[in-house]
Amino acid sequence: MFNKLIAAVLPYFPKKIIWIFSKSYISGESIEDAMQASRDLNSKKIKVTLDVLGEFIKTLDEAEENKTEYLNLIDISYKNGIDGNFSVKPTSFGLLIDKEICYKHIREIVDKAASYNGFIRIDMEDSPCTDLEIELFRKLKTEFPGNVGLVLQAYLKRTFKDIEGMVDLNSQQYPVNYRLCKGIYIEPEQIAYKKYEEINQHYLEDLEFMLKNKIYVGIATHDKPLVEGAYKLIEKYNVPKNMYEFQMLYGVTPKLRESITNEGHTMRVYVPFGKQWFGYSTRRLKENPKMASHIIKAIFYKG
Repeated sequence: MFNKLIAAVLPYFPKKIIWIFSKSYISGESIEDAMQASRDLNSKKIKVTLDVLGEFIKTLDEAEENKTEYLNLIDISYKNGIDGNFSVKPTSFGLLIDKEICYKHIREIVDKAASYNGFIRIDMEDSPCTDLEIELFRKLKTEFPGNVGLVLQAYLKRTFKDIEGMVDLNSQQYPVNYRLCKGIYIEPEQIAYKKYEEINQHYLEDLEFMLKNKIYVGIATHDKPLVEGAYKLIEKYNVPKNMYEFQMLYGVTPKLRESITNEGHTMRVYVPFGKQWFGYSTRRLKENPKMASHIIKAIFYKG
């Protein structure tokens, strides 16, 4: 209850206070900040995926602005020699306003990335977006088979069937490419698993299906039991290293991240940046109230 209370109040605190916590998990406000963070990670042989913060826009003018920012980001990233790809949230491009305009914007972004032989990851958002985002992914995968991937959330009860339902998109030349995460949005119990053990069980079931069926997967987790479970599945199915990678959020569990890279596995870090960092931070706080106690500690420890 204490964490929930703090999580509800903190969004009304001055931005400077929230930034004390947020700066450990967000690379900064500008593309230059993101480039520096990416170079630092690349120097440690860690790949990145770059994300411009911002979701659930209200106007199509905002969607156009977000598209332009991503096109610019792609050009700058390749000019800087960044070893990475890009993550996009369809609601930032008008998914819930006009899905056809959203498709055209993201198609232009994928086309730009493909001109560099690059890759775009379509993020999965909350449950009202799930069908729309799978539809968007299917459409783009057909035209850009090696340049687009999708995020799937293990805590949704539908996810295993969704994976089975997209097997037709998989091929030896162009494997389907997923990021498998637990899921962070608050969803009703009717459609989402809630218990830690339950979510982990279904995460590993989803992962096993992917690895067994030669689907490329980004194993996105900071949970040591899931990492160890992934190791066992990789060994069980003798999965080559070019068919999976581990993924983590910027600034989260660096020691576990280092242990994975020391074992010789590919690691990719999600690098968020942008002027809308405050909204991102406070939304994540409401979705995960346990973070509130960490913020209070950061405020006192760091002054």
